[in-house]
Order: sequence, then C-alpha cells, then structure tokens
Amino acid sequence: MSTDSPATLLIDGRWRSGETNFDVVDPATQAVIGTATDGGEADAADALDAACRAFEAWRSTSAEQRGEFLRVAAAEIRDRVDPLAELLTSENGKPLRESAGELLGSARMLEWSAEEGRRAYGRVTPSSPSGPGLVLTAPVGPALAITPWNFPASMLIRKIGLALAAGVPLIVKPAEQTPLIATELVRIIEETGIPAGVLQSVTTSRPAEVAGTLLADKRLRKVSFTGSTEVGLGLLRGTGTHLRRTSLEMGGHSPAIVFADADLPAAAAGVAAAKFFNAGQSCIAINRLYVHREVHDEFLGLLEKKVAALRIGHGAATGTTIGPLIDRDGLDKVEHHVEDAVAHGARVLTGGTRWRPDDPELTGAFFEPTVLTGAGDDMVISRAETFGPVLPVYSFDTDEEAIERANATDYGLAAYLFGPDLDRIWTALDRLNFGVIGVNEGAPVRPELPFGGMKNSGQEREGGSEGIEAFLDTKAVSIKLRESR
Repeated sequence: MSTDSPATLLIDGRWRSGETNFDVVDPATQAVIGTATDGGEADAADALDAACRAFEAWRSTSAEQRGEFLRVAAAEIRDRVDPLAELLTSENGKPLRESAGELLGSARMLEWSAEEGRRAYGRVTPSSPSGPGLVLTAPVGPALAITPWNFPASMLIRKIGLALAAGVPLIVKPAEQTPLIATELVRIIEETGIPAGVLQSVTTSRPAEVAGTLLADKRLRKVSFTGSTEVGLGLLRGTGTHLRRTSLEMGGHSPAIVFADADLPAAAAGVAAAKFFNAGQSCIAINRLYVHREVHDEFLGLLEKKVAALRIGHGAATGTTIGPLIDRDGLDKVEHHVEDAVAHGARVLTGGTRWRPDDPELTGAFFEPTVLTGAGDDMVISRAETFGPVLPVYSFDTDEEAIERANATDYGLAAYLFGPDLDRIWTALDRLNFGVIGVNEGAPVRPELPFGGMKNSGQEREGGSEGIEAFLDTKAVSIKLRESR
C-alpha cells in the first residue's frame, strides 16, 4: 500500500488529487510519513452531487446485495490486517497489537452490518375497526460521517457499514491526523465494485470548510459525528433552517466503581485495560475510579503493579503497551490536570510526568501512565475529560454515595462496575445515567450492542439492532379497508 500518494479523495467513483496537500506525521517521532489531498468546498459539493445521483439506485439495491459488498471488504481487511495495522500505528501511535485488534473489530462490524441490512424490519400493527396499520422504514438519504483520530478504523467502519447496509450513500470526512488508514479502508470497500457515489471520502485539513459546505445544503439528510462535545454541539447549531437527522457520539467522563466484595485482582486488570488502552485517548476510558474504603489500599497495590508493568514506546516496537499522545496540545492538557490535582492535595502513586525516552528519535508527546490517590471532587480532573493516561482514585463508603458521585457529570457515555452481588449490580445499572456499562468488563463495546451516550455525550446509537435505525426514516401507514356492502 502507498502512504505518499496525494490522490486521497474518492468522489463519484474516481480517486482525485488536488492543488494542495497536507503532511501526516508519526506522533511518536514527528517524522512525516505520508501526504493527503487537502479537499475543499468544491470537492465537498461534488461529493454531495454524486451521492444524490447514486441514492435512488442504491436504496433499490437488495439488502443481500448491499451486504455482499461489506462481507467482501471484511474478508479483505482480515487478509491484510498486519500491513493495515502498521499503517494505523504509524499515524496514530497506538501499539501494533491494539491496531490489529481495532481492524479485526472493524471487520466484525462490517459483517454485523451486512446482516443488519436484512433485519431493517417494519411491522404490522393490530387491525383497528377500519383496517390494519403498517410501520415502514426507508433510507434517510445522503449522509455525512465525521470520524475521529483516536479510533480511525473502527469509528469509520462502524458508520460506513451501517449506512451502506441501510441503503444510504455516505460521504466520509476522516480526521486530519489519521487520513491514511481511512483512505486505505475506503479503497478496500471501493474495490469491491460498489457503485460510484455510494461511498466517498474527502480528506482535508480544513474540516469546518468541508463540513460547512455540506451542512448548508438541504439535500444532506443525515450527519453522523464522533468527536468532542464542543464540535458536536456546533454541528447541531449549524443545522440552520434545514432539520436533518444527527447522530452524535461525543465526550465522556466515565466512572468506575469497585465494590468491597469485588474480585480485586480481576478488577485491577479490568480497570487498567479500560483506562490505559490507546494511552487513555478514548471516550470510554475511565476518568474517575471510586474504590470502597474497605479495600482501597489493597486494590491500589494491585493496580499500581498493573500500571507499572506498562511499557512506553513507539507503537511499532516490540513490547510496547502504551504509545504517545496524538500531539503536544494533548500532552499539555494531561500535564495541567496532574499539576492541578497535586496542587489540590492528590498524591502521585505512580507516573506523574512526561516520559523522557533514551532514543533521540522519539520526540513525540509521551506521558507516563499515572495513578493519583486522594483525589477530590473539586479538582479539574474530576470535572473535565483528560483524554490521556492519568487515573484519579477516590474512596467511598456506601453504594448510594458512589452512584451519586458517578452521576455527577454532564456526560453519560460509559461506566464500569466491579463486584459479584447481582442485587447491588442491578441497582447500580438502573440508577447510573450512562449509555454503555461494563460489568466486571474492561472492554464493553461489541458490534451486537448499541453504542452511544446520554446527556452531553450524545444522541442516537451505533451498533446493535438500534444502529441501523439511525440511518432509516419511519413511515406510519394507516389503511382503511373498503366497507362491506
């Protein structure tokens, strides 16, 4: 595969280059690893024109035929997982093992989506005195998917799979930090022979310009966005006079609760996985860890060993389990959160500072995996999403206290519970205001489960049987039968 070709715009079935390009860098070394075409307003307009032309034929294509394109693409991703993982790691920084896992999960998502297209059912309602009723579904129309850099394969594929399975032509706008893996995955799907205009991609370093062009056009009927809460709310405000379906998967501030009767070694492993995966740059990463006072010290001893065993380095290096942050801004934010917490009484159990590698080529934004004890609710880290490898730990005395403090946030994406008591767990599940909850589980995301949040973490869902509904409109049909004579 090539990482230096500037022809990264797929529009109306053709790969297009442009007058300007932008560099893509390895976040671990800051070395330029490739170039992407810098798409603009004209490219966005051309893509929407093509999507509109493709819509009627694609919506009329059978669900089985649409699914076959996705199944072929999934098989190709599996066959090429190793070189694709190397590409993903080179522009995102995560360890190769995590990249490969993300890609294999993406293949599963395509396979799930292929089957969901055949299950986009309506229903027949019981007859009234005048006759039966029908509920029908129909593809919503041309859509835009805006995807993030932290999971540049899985977030992209989740949107592509569900949209295409539903009969919706899709324009994707990958994150400017990670356009190369997105382009390669789009190329794989395009090479299945999918009709021109059904799937298109506009790489750009000017996302507001491209998105603004599309949002201003009432023919765009759907937006699916994953990214920051600030940008997502801006997309809603940008709707103007043309109401359209908008799926938002935004920020999080995920709590985890370790109850006194939890399996502490298993809980420590689950917490470490849920927090430090992708260097903590995940919207479902644990941001606040509440540990029952009775087991607080014992649990921290186990957790410290797990965190100390993490190995920082280039994502492609053997043995690396935690890579760099995506950029210096992310590093500055993490450092500020730690400094503020310490100033307000927290203690650094492990980590706590920028990592200084011996290798002079590793000039990226590395931060040591960090655990803070004695955290208080008045600290910045207790309110704002860190998006980095720092975990503050709080103690609690009662279940009610833990749940109340866990809910005390404007976000509602993910939460985690560790303990065996079903009564306690069920009560917590009922009361926690979060869209995704892991129970004794550090990785609660599966194609079969809906993914999305409450409050300022988003609206609508991706994945599960609910995922395809976000790309479908609903029609209610009331039928009055001819009266008998």
